[in-house]
Amino acid sequence: MNEQSETQRAEKCSGCGIKLQTEHKDQPGYLPEVALDRDPVICQRCFRIKNYNEASSVSVNQDEFLRLLSGVGEKNALVIHIVDIFDFEGSLISGLQRFVGNNPVILAVNKCDLLPKVTNWNKLRNWMQQRCKEEGLRTAEIVLCSAKRNQGFDRLLEAVTELRGERDVYVVGATNVGKSTLINRLISDYSDLEQELTTSRYPGTTLDTVKIPLDDGHYIIDTPGIVYPWRYSELVERQDLDAVMPANPLKPAVYQLNEGQTLFFGGLGRFDFVQGPHQSFTCFISGTLKIHRTKLERADSLYEDHRGEMLSPPGSDRMDKLPPWQRHEFRINKGSRSDLYISGLGWIKVNGIEGAVVAIHVPRGVKVLTRPSMI
Repeated sequence: MNEQSETQRAEKCSGCGIKLQTEHKDQPGYLPEVALDRDPVICQRCFRIKNYNEASSVSVNQDEFLRLLSGVGEKNALVIHIVDIFDFEGSLISGLQRFVGNNPVILAVNKCDLLPKVTNWNKLRNWMQQRCKEEGLRTAEIVLCSAKRNQGFDRLLEAVTELRGERDVYVVGATNVGKSTLINRLISDYSDLEQELTTSRYPGTTLDTVKIPLDDGHYIIDTPGIVYPWRYSELVERQDLDAVMPANPLKPAVYQLNEGQTLFFGGLGRFDFVQGPHQSFTCFISGTLKIHRTKLERADSLYEDHRGEMLSPPGSDRMDKLPPWQRHEFRINKGSRSDLYISGLGWIKVNGIEGAVVAIHVPRGVKVLTRPSMI
């Protein structure tokens, strides 16, 4: 009987109302089993916010997230959408505009410290505005920042102050884009944590957001991170994340290629120069992945013979867990300056203006596309 009452008492977090679970640390409602005896019983995310002024990441899939956002358009809200500059298209929330309505959106572009210092930042903002426009997303402000180096956050806080007014602040983003760092900065600047955490429930949803009280009676609404399965960072084993996601500024690698040559990016991707005049290609890939050049006619056999060894993430023996590769062919028109983008792995800039036929090989399901050159 006592065991039954304890189970009932611990079914939901008393901080945010989420259903509690003890198995998956990166999902909503997690707490260690030893914490079930606490009074009150709160999930790890609420515990860290309340006791350490720190938010921790939890994740949901896209459908759950969009259900969670339903109704935000009818509220008086400011939305901060955090994206990863290294994986811009992969971390941009498609369809966000129809949920936020006329509420202002700040696009916080994180990890800008990864780009070369010679980057033209004004041109980069214009590039992002155009990409957002193509996705149907209207932005009130685009702020370039780096959570790792604490750059750009003062400007972001200024933008929040300018646009917030009497609004609650919703923070949204995919996993591994730096959302927790931003939440923690907002908490330290705006929040009065002497108040109790409350819950924000939307009709028809099974997940609850966490509302962090602000000094003026409004809230920061911390939403779960979205898991996008087309990002390479969601496919690899956690111990291989460091090989895929760069931690240091990118060092562009320029290759002069003839028709019929191939580049392997470790064992995680392959670029074929199928047809076209001799020209250069610049690879913006994590420096921990070795790039191996070979002839296109030898590429298939080389991969079969050396995958998981020479062609692998550093120290990886887990290649067989990835989905089989899929080939994507693209024709680059004359005069166009294009990137071949691989979600979560980086991009290859086509430097020549004579046109080319190229192909990308990556695990099935990874998003691959062409876009106007970012840099």
